[in-house]
Amino acid sequence: MLAQAGDKGAARARLVQVGEREAGQRIDNFLARELKGVPRSLIYRIVRTGQVRVNSARVRPAYRLSAGDRVRIPPLRAAPARAEATPPAGLVARVRAAVLEEAGGYLVLDKPPGLPVHGGTSVRWGLIEALRAAFPGRRLELVHRLDRDTSGVLLVAGDAAALRWAHRMLREGRARKRYLALLGGRLPEGETRVDAPLARTLRRGRERLTEVDARGRKALTVFRPLARYGDLTLAEAEIATGRTHQIRAHAAHLGLPVAGDPDYGDRNRNRRLRRLGLRRTFLHAGELALPLPDGGELVAAAPLAEDLRAVLAALEAEGA
Repeated sequence: MLAQAGDKGAARARLVQVGEREAGQRIDNFLARELKGVPRSLIYRIVRTGQVRVNSARVRPAYRLSAGDRVRIPPLRAAPARAEATPPAGLVARVRAAVLEEAGGYLVLDKPPGLPVHGGTSVRWGLIEALRAAFPGRRLELVHRLDRDTSGVLLVAGDAAALRWAHRMLREGRARKRYLALLGGRLPEGETRVDAPLARTLRRGRERLTEVDARGRKALTVFRPLARYGDLTLAEAEIATGRTHQIRAHAAHLGLPVAGDPDYGDRNRNRRLRRLGLRRTFLHAGELALPLPDGGELVAAAPLAEDLRAVLAALEAEGA
């Protein structure tokens, strides 16, 4: 149970001024440290509902703090932890097995498809909660996020300094992220650059999707064809920014939606590919390169997931 305003003994809302050490952090990560023991699902809820304010204004969970920001934190406190409030042992083992290496202050994971990176309103436990249970006592934080369906390279910082550095590299566009995507249609040879701002919109009831919109945030994706399967193109997608659903939205904007995508894709094509074994969006984070403070570079890579390889094999066998 959580104490809120009006509960006996609940504290008042407090104002916290952001210092230089916290500058660049996402508001959700900042709150997770300020509100120890409070579930991530509740942290996202109080941000979305405007209970958290930065300089008296509402913000989104992805908002990055600046030195001098004043953060209003509502009165929440976690009840004493219960014995059952831990991720299932099977999930913990699965996430531990997904760790590829530890280098430069980071854990490199090959994220399994179908696993959200953190728990929320519909799923109690995510990858980060299971990872913290697998490595108790460590201050692990997500450097970036992947959609639930997306597999591949995911970086987790081992301490606050590593997190701040990685966020700075991502913010400045100095980190490189490359994905593999199966696109519906024939992508031209060479590079196809999509430099189009993206904005989150409300569609399909309360579901939020991403669309190209001149009022949106800057986003750049570079697509390169790797192989062709009839009316499909296996492509590399390199992103210089990290907007929500960026590759999926930019691919749809080109008229070449990612295969299997339930939100931006082609239903008829998705139905045909489902018969060949495609049960999710064909998107895989293949490589992430991060400059390190010592002048070196962390290059993390994950091979194409087995279920996606099986789809390509089925396409080849079909002669698509």
